[in-house]
Amino acid sequence: MIILPLPHILIFSLLLFAIGIYGALVRRNIIGILISIELMLNAANINLIAFSKYTSLAPETGQIFALFVIAIAATAAAVGLAIVLALYRVRKTVQADEVHLLKW
Repeated sequence: MIILPLPHILIFSLLLFAIGIYGALVRRNIIGILISIELMLNAANINLIAFSKYTSLAPETGQIFALFVIAIAATAAAVGLAIVLALYRVRKTVQADEVHLLKW
């Protein structure tokens, strides 16, 4: 079993989070934005598990928090996709810059 050093894992998590931020800021498609947010949550999960592995307090606490984050991310994705489907039925588009629901 190969154990990677903590800085390597943190750099990977940082890159994954940066890709998620870039995707959330640049994409015009709402589904792409949701996927980018999921990437950022996965980067946070990697950090939680890596720090729980390398600290001696309680190794399973990071895994428990990661499971909570996964559950919350799944519900957020389900609600987000339901909103996107409802939006598509009304506006016939999923482009973020074409949706102006709060304008008069």
